[in-house]
Amino acid sequence: MSNEQFRRELGQVFDEMTGSHSAALPDRVRSSLANVPEQRGPFWIAGIAAAVIAVLVVAILMESINRQQPNPGPGVVPSPSASPTPTDSPTPSSNLPAFLCTSSSVGAAPAGPVAFISAVRTGTHAGYDRLSLEFKNGQPTTIELRPQSGTGFTNSPKGDQVTLAGRNGVLVVIHGADVHTSYTGPTDIKTGYATLAEIRQVEDFEGVVQLALGVAGAPCYRAFMLTNPDRLVIDVQAG
Repeated sequence: MSNEQFRRELGQVFDEMTGSHSAALPDRVRSSLANVPEQRGPFWIAGIAAAVIAVLVVAILMESINRQQPNPGPGVVPSPSASPTPTDSPTPSSNLPAFLCTSSSVGAAPAGPVAFISAVRTGTHAGYDRLSLEFKNGQPTTIELRPQSGTGFTNSPKGDQVTLAGRNGVLVVIHGADVHTSYTGPTDIKTGYATLAEIRQVEDFEGVVQLALGVAGAPCYRAFMLTNPDRLVIDVQAG
């Protein structure tokens, strides 16, 4: 076989192997083959064939690697995932009412369907312990909070007495609500917190729910409503 015939056949095989990886690569290799000086002998032919195959393999490997590298584009940065915030987490102090040590009421929703207490959550924070009551089916009509000395409370409508942990208490009276339709958790919660020691249901009758709070220190609190979802938040002041 002459050198010219070898070059033509090698170029044809090279085109079939390279496919569409790079339009310029076959031309560069064929140009190099055309400029090789005329020589004779099987060693020269074998050397040229090995060199061409090596160049071809390296070029194909490099292009394949480049194609596998993702290109996110300029300025693309992965977004961090957001973490959910629990309903008993701290709230900025500038948005909160002042602490009270006297009776007060929260909310004045128009009379409507009974609001179902669906979740009871607690949390402890710097300066206060928190109780959060979540409602389904709307908000209750009114909510009264009544601080008291001692931790003795009356179960209604039975009339028997119960005593909670702590030294003082707060009675929470919720009108237009019930705690038996959607809530399945405990009705007597001993928190182990330094301030809000115990929470106990003492009434759930004819649309009125009463919760007794056993407090380690003075029965001072702040209470407010939040929405999305509807919930009552009571912070009991440490001290």
